Amino acid sequence: MAQLHLLGIRHHGPGSARSVLAALDELAPDVVLVESPAETTAAFEWVGSEGLVPPVALLGHVLDQPHRAVFAPLASFSPEWQAIRWANEHRVPVEAIDLPLANTLAGGPDDERLTDAGGAPVDPLGALAAAAGEPDAERWWEDVIEHRGDGLPAFEAVAEAMAAVRSGTITSTGEEQREAHMRKRIRAGLKEHDRVVVVCGAWHVPALDVTASGATTATADNATLRGLPKVKVAVSWVPWTHQRLATATGYGAGVRSPGWYDHVFRHPGPDGVARFFVDAAQVLRRADLSASPDHLIAATRMADALAALRQRPHAGLDEVLDAADAVMGGRPLVRRELVVGDAIGGVPDDAPQVPLARDLAKRQRSARLKPESGDTTVELDLRTPNGLRRSHLLHQLTAIGVPWGTLTDGRGSSGTFRETWELAWRPEWSIRIIEYAGYGTTVEQAATRRLVERSGDASRLVDLASSLDLALLADLPDAVDPIVHELATRAAHDPDVGDLMAALGPLATAQRYGDVRTTDRDALASVFDGLVVRVLAGLVPACASLDDDAAALMVERLSEAQQALALVDHAARRRAYPEVLEQLAEIAGHGLVHGRATRILHDAGRWDSGTVERRLGRALSGGTPPAAGAAFVEGFLAGSGAVLVHDTDLLAVVDRWLSSLAPQAFDETVPLLRRTFGAFESAERRQLGRLVAGEQRDAVAGYGPDLDASRVDAALTTVRHLLGLAVHSSKVSSEVSS
Repeated sequence: MAQLHLLGIRHHGPGSARSVLAALDELAPDVVLVESPAETTAAFEWVGSEGLVPPVALLGHVLDQPHRAVFAPLASFSPEWQAIRWANEHRVPVEAIDLPLANTLAGGPDDERLTDAGGAPVDPLGALAAAAGEPDAERWWEDVIEHRGDGLPAFEAVAEAMAAVRSGTITSTGEEQREAHMRKRIRAGLKEHDRVVVVCGAWHVPALDVTASGATTATADNATLRGLPKVKVAVSWVPWTHQRLATATGYGAGVRSPGWYDHVFRHPGPDGVARFFVDAAQVLRRADLSASPDHLIAATRMADALAALRQRPHAGLDEVLDAADAVMGGRPLVRRELVVGDAIGGVPDDAPQVPLARDLAKRQRSARLKPESGDTTVELDLRTPNGLRRSHLLHQLTAIGVPWGTLTDGRGSSGTFRETWELAWRPEWSIRIIEYAGYGTTVEQAATRRLVERSGDASRLVDLASSLDLALLADLPDAVDPIVHELATRAAHDPDVGDLMAALGPLATAQRYGDVRTTDRDALASVFDGLVVRVLAGLVPACASLDDDAAALMVERLSEAQQALALVDHAARRRAYPEVLEQLAEIAGHGLVHGRATRILHDAGRWDSGTVERRLGRALSGGTPPAAGAAFVEGFLAGSGAVLVHDTDLLAVVDRWLSSLAPQAFDETVPLLRRTFGAFESAERRQLGRLVAGEQRDAVAGYGPDLDASRVDAALTTVRHLLGLAVHSSKVSSEVSS
């Protein structure tokens, strides 16, 4: 007669995995059946291959609705992984027998919880642990199963225990369907093979024994499965991480300590505890913390002593962490690095993947940019081929909607050739890659189409301008022209002057720095010019009546517009825009706007120090409410105190105004100014303090009359080359004198 062996395991249990391997070696089955969705059988052939490195997950999704998806994660210490690997190595057929994803993803009952006869949720491990007098179910299961790996005797005990726990319970409809399908496939296996081994969750063992008296009949199972809805699904391998396996991340069948379980699987027995402390010492030393051999010996002895005091058969995770913390310290670091871990799996090129995911993996290898689960900072030099290649890939993924990297420092700060990215890969982004696979078979193609679509759906002009900037950063020339056309159309009808001003910056960047191999520069300039005209015409009315929040936003827009005009050296920068700013500085309105307009006019050389001092004095006169004066100062000084450091007359005006305030007005004004002066550089604040205290400003030595003309010539030639200006040696003398 055919023999059936049911191996009840805990998902991701290292002791269960060792017991499975021992049982398979002893039983030498003709076929191995694994609790996994039926469609995953075809993917099992990659398990054990060189390129498929756990942790990984089987991702099943509905073909025409990729967001409807499910993961089945597997780690090296997962019993299912070890069973499949054993079968492949021994050339034994292996089959997935759980309910097909075609049925489970088609819909079903909302409540899939297991309930007892009274309707209360069931915790099988909790019930067994409570019967043994142990309040911590996790620790009890580790003691009796995960730290042992006894083979067949362990599974016989688990089956008996689960039969007792399941007695009197009511199974949900979804569980009934799953178990009916698994029984159906087990019966088919028994007809074709003499010795059948089933690797399944321990809870299912009593229900799957089709040879037991009183077992559910095949007729009843067929009736349960009849008429189930179906959808078309696809299955692929995706990388997974230990962090994602942790229950804290939301994966219900995960474990609290995947890194520890991986260690227990690789190093079972008492020697594994000492080996863990060796790994902990390496982690601490990398963090410049002390961990000597004496520490390792003491920690190992303490862990064993704690296990004896707590009446545990082996030193578990709690004992190991307590001992490590008491002897060596650094518990948070050890927990993050070793207890949870940052391992991330890998998937071979020939494994089932959508074309977009395959191209992404190819681009990642080409850029030498490996997905990692932990946070990583990457500095890119865009002057190097690989730096530019990495930048394009990260920007293209951002355009698709996969924010693998966050740009924290780019062309807006230290120059156009450097970018700083914060990288952190999340496994769920594999679903997004599948969702957007319909946009193209390559990352560049999908990013282009996705960005054009998003620009068409943008509700604000500033979002369109940002899309244009991203298209240029991501090197998506085919997306630039459609976005420029959409931007021109929207700009002609957008009444919001603030949005028009916000769009100037990206457009100026596109003209000055953008890769416009297929973009018409004249079209960009025409759109920019049109925006400038509309901004100049509507800026004064737009600033007529602003509340505090709107005024703060307008201050940012005024500065951005000035920078955009300067970036492309627009003609409006020299006359039209300053004239509008002069009107803003004189008309009634919010003090923030008045202050910022005055500051821009001062920095641009339109108003000299005398004019600015008179305007500042008027704004800070006794008849002006202190709050209005503080707003003017904030608008004038926000972002930099250099103007006060170098212009003692303006500093004296502000100082006299503050000194003249009545005590109550002073108390109301100081908090408003503190945020302005608090944003200054520490050197600026220190110098301002010295000046207010009566100290002389540090003198700066002049160049003197003894400059070496030939050396100045060489320096000026280099500067003119950097600025893209023509080099005329005859002008050197005049430039030196200036």
